[in-house]
Amino acid sequence: MQVKDLMSGSPITVDREETVSAAARLLSRHNVGALPVTSQGGKLVGMLTDRDIAVRCVAANYDPNITRVRTIMSTGAVTVPAEESGLRAAKTMGKHQIRRLPVTENGKLVGMLSQKDLISGKSLDEDSIRAFREVFDQDQND
Repeated sequence: MQVKDLMSGSPITVDREETVSAAARLLSRHNVGALPVTSQGGKLVGMLTDRDIAVRCVAANYDPNITRVRTIMSTGAVTVPAEESGLRAAKTMGKHQIRRLPVTENGKLVGMLSQKDLISGKSLDEDSIRAFREVFDQDQND
């Protein structure tokens, strides 16, 4: 099964010039743990996680009301093409020790893929589910 069949479409994004407090409200409102960060042209430039906010902003004594997302975001986001197989995407997540992957198509952000998406059983056969769990279990043991 391909990533485009498993991903969550229409990802919620945050502009890199937005304040951290506004980004935190987006995370809360949409009940997600990470947001793709985009430039004004809509290009993916990084990821912002709830952990980035806690560690790089709050614990560092930055004011989230004036600190810009670009200051604390993670750059060099690992992405996966929409046509990639779910199993290869799972291996990418394991290799990079990440739980969420931005999904691209023709260089444009089209969705997000999470570990939960991969193992939730969206029309997956038992062998695929078992393979995904093995990848994630191996990741937890490394």
